[in-house]
Amino acid sequence: MTKRVTLSFDNGPWPGVTERVLDLLAQRRLRSTFFVVAQNLRRPEARLLAQRAVREGHWIGNHTLTHSVQLGDLGAPTEAYRDEIGAAQELVGDLAHTERFYRPYGAGGLLGPDLLSPAAVEYLRNGRYTCVLWSSVPQDWVPEVDWVERCLADVQTQDWPLVVLHDLPGCAPRRLAELLDRLAEKGIEVVQEFPDNCVPIRGGAVVGPIDHLMHPGS
Repeated sequence: MTKRVTLSFDNGPWPGVTERVLDLLAQRRLRSTFFVVAQNLRRPEARLLAQRAVREGHWIGNHTLTHSVQLGDLGAPTEAYRDEIGAAQELVGDLAHTERFYRPYGAGGLLGPDLLSPAAVEYLRNGRYTCVLWSSVPQDWVPEVDWVERCLADVQTQDWPLVVLHDLPGCAPRRLAELLDRLAEKGIEVVQEFPDNCVPIRGGAVVGPIDHLMHPGS
């Protein structure tokens, strides 16, 4: 069976960077998902990049409004759910995938109890969102880290990793071509779909474990 990997790109769109990612994916006829920080879409040039991504077959997901609030924080006010999820979804608008993909802010990619809360889960359920997590964060934003090797190691040790990269200055675009070439050399298929173990909420229904993403007793 051919090994698979799903690549996703967070925190854009970023003019001068996102188009480079789109160009590299287009050259190889690959499709991905861009989890956008919705406030970026207020810039016309950034929204044009998201529109291009959709035209080229990529999916757009909601990666919060500001990328600054961990919704599992017990001190997060109720308005945070409406702003960071709901207001973000409104900004994404008709660019959003029909399954209403949402990726929480993880503060460095940690899958811990700050990601969600019972109130956040209820908000996602009522809004029929699909919560998309991850299983590989090779830290492409850290200059001294060989994130390509880290990513390849995760691909080798996981059946089907969902990788978080970033379409931001100094991140994935610097070595994305190298990563894609090495995946191709190893016969690893880059797919757009998400592995089930990274999707604990689908269409508003809880379909996987989520207790570990919330503080005990919250």
